[in-house]
Amino acid sequence: MLLTVATLIAMLAILGAGYQQIGSRMDARRSPEAGRLVDVGGHRLKINCTGVGSPTVILESGLGDILGEWQRAQGEISNFTRVCSYDRAGYGESEAGPLPRTSSQISSELHALLQNAGEHPPFVLVGHSFGGYNVRVFNGQYSNEVAGVVLADSTQEDEYELLPSAWRQLSALQLAHWQSQAEWMPFEINFGIARVRFRKLLGKDGYLILQSKYLKARASELQEIQTSAAQARAAGMIGSKPLIVLTGVKQDDALKNALSPEDFIRFQQVWVRTLQPRLAQLSTRGEQVVLPDVGHDIPGERPEAIVNAVRKVYAATAQ
Repeated sequence: MLLTVATLIAMLAILGAGYQQIGSRMDARRSPEAGRLVDVGGHRLKINCTGVGSPTVILESGLGDILGEWQRAQGEISNFTRVCSYDRAGYGESEAGPLPRTSSQISSELHALLQNAGEHPPFVLVGHSFGGYNVRVFNGQYSNEVAGVVLADSTQEDEYELLPSAWRQLSALQLAHWQSQAEWMPFEINFGIARVRFRKLLGKDGYLILQSKYLKARASELQEIQTSAAQARAAGMIGSKPLIVLTGVKQDDALKNALSPEDFIRFQQVWVRTLQPRLAQLSTRGEQVVLPDVGHDIPGERPEAIVNAVRKVYAATAQ
């Protein structure tokens, strides 16, 4: 009896693993991720560059987002200059990179990626959410290669002190959840269970998310986010380079429902009136643009706002 059960379990495991591998290959053929893999010293990253012109625009995604997030904005930007999106290590079709995943590590890898891909400065850097830390650190490390910056509802290092404590508790719960997923979900992924459970929810690009390397990279980025915040602070000012800070006012329902009415109002006030203006003050040519009808996901909800900001910074670099 035990032998029969063990044999059945082994057969199911083999079938599940085969289902996962074959399904992932089929998904990749049906919905290939744009771009090419480039070695950055021990692992390869996926980069997708389109258009012609200079400066080249570099799109840095938010926490958990793959390069497809920029598809609409990139298409428009490529009409007037060259633009590149990419997957950080562990994301999408990029290979896993060394841990921990901090902004300093990410910035160094991005620099190697651009060099090895043959992309030449100057660059206009666009950072969404957590990506804002990364582009600020990049500017601090390679300032002479950066012509301008756009920050799209980007994180700001004083948020851990100024935002309501209830928000910090939510962040801690999110981290615990992502760390837990990084530990137990690889089993479900490897044996096809996650593919069955989440296929309809994740859609055609779900195979890029249902990967152990992605879960580990995402969890590490969140775990190290205050280290990245400190690195962004240490990177200093942006000087007199053109800088546009896009601020989304409309918060999502999940955050609104998770916080008390008082904490939610406090969150909005601090985010819009304190943290985002501090980002604009990083440059003597900094400007904050408040978007009342959009939430945190500006690249997905209002890509034209990204395009307009990039166009303005692009034009200012010629002055």
